[in-house]
Amino acid sequence: MLARHHDPITAIATAPGRGAVGIVRLSGKGLADVVAAICGKPLQPRHATYLPFLDADGQVIDQGLALYFPAPHSYTGEDVLELQAHGGPVVLQLLLARCLEVAAENDSDTGRPRLAGLRLAQPGEFTERAFLNDKIDLAQAEAIADLIDASTETAARSAARSLSGEFSNEVHVLLERLVHLRMLVEATLDFPEEDIDFLHKADARGQLERLQRTLAGVMQRAQQGAILREGIKVVIAGQPNAGKSSLLNALAGAELAIVTPVAGTTRDKVSQLIQIEGVPLHVVDTAGLRDSLLPEVDEVEKIGIARAWGEIESADAVLFLHDLTRQHTPENERVARSYRADDAAIAQVLAARLPSHIPVIDVWNKSDAAGESAVAAATTGVVISAKTGEGLQQLRQQLLQLVGWQGAPEGVFMARERHVRALREVDAQLTRAVAQLRAKVPALDLLAEDLRQAQNALGRITGEFTPDDLLGEIFSKFCIGK
Repeated sequence: MLARHHDPITAIATAPGRGAVGIVRLSGKGLADVVAAICGKPLQPRHATYLPFLDADGQVIDQGLALYFPAPHSYTGEDVLELQAHGGPVVLQLLLARCLEVAAENDSDTGRPRLAGLRLAQPGEFTERAFLNDKIDLAQAEAIADLIDASTETAARSAARSLSGEFSNEVHVLLERLVHLRMLVEATLDFPEEDIDFLHKADARGQLERLQRTLAGVMQRAQQGAILREGIKVVIAGQPNAGKSSLLNALAGAELAIVTPVAGTTRDKVSQLIQIEGVPLHVVDTAGLRDSLLPEVDEVEKIGIARAWGEIESADAVLFLHDLTRQHTPENERVARSYRADDAAIAQVLAARLPSHIPVIDVWNKSDAAGESAVAAATTGVVISAKTGEGLQQLRQQLLQLVGWQGAPEGVFMARERHVRALREVDAQLTRAVAQLRAKVPALDLLAEDLRQAQNALGRITGEFTPDDLLGEIFSKFCIGK
């Protein structure tokens, strides 16, 4: 534990701005003197007490509720004091300053500061203390931030399940079975002279295969949880005036982007967060793709086109929008000549510039205005009308399928990409271990190492084998006061 982890800390624990209630929180060892100075009397543990909060002269700063949680029965595992006052910024700053002032004052009996070293908390430091003091594990700590940041009801419920320990419990079950397997292998290595086949009698191969099946179920739910947390970035691309902005407005259910018949109306990306079946969807409308050397393309539109390609290359999925009214018509040829960017040319560039794992959905727009022959010719992708809403539900479902969303069963828990990577590493190690056991002469030392590496990967999820730099990265993204 780093030296700073022993410092007492304090912070305003509620969001900036005005509100009905604001909270100032302290955590550290030995807060009794601070409690007495600010509250004027000792507090009954874990009971809310309504009283005045006093300044150095005994004047009332505010009146509110004070709660005192002696260690170890607190959020952080240390002594915790929460002062719940009116939620004005000035009041909360006065209370925070009073806490720091009291801590620096010398005690009349000892002549030493009442709470030496009290400082302002860093982002996420209260939750970090909870993790370091074994009140929660790392997956639960991350779930706290995910619950706060949840953008849909489904994401919030999944984060709450992770916070309650469902994900951690699944990991611990895997760890227990893995440790048991390691014990069998190590026993065989330690006592080679004994004519006992520990692995065969204990059905080590069967245990390992069952462990793989359990892991597959955890991985599937973790991948769904990662989609819930991260969301899906969908970029709408295509020729100018194909209806990209109209599609964004239709998906969002609001007039977010300006729609005109003038080519180049959209100069920069327009983003909107929507949800499909509880999955966050980051939809990005981009400038129409055409030859930036055209004389009518000014510098602003050139930048917009360049940014459009940047967004396309970082997408989870691309909606390649086609205008059905231009297909197989003289109008399409005229537009292609004027824009110098027909659909075939754009498709060729998409294939060259996009990584193979990014799916491209052909979306045929303006079915309400196109002829029957044009609609019938659209044999791939999805036919829609951004104007009437036809085909939008089919498009939403196809997006979810492409990114691997399989619905939101009750057991889905919130997970992060690092959790998914760790589980994939475990799966790879177990696959190698199975191959070792199937060999005619298993290399037990290699088998033991595979199982050890799998255990370490699982331990990184809950924080049992987590380097300090990763902890710093995780908790630095929390809000101050949490």
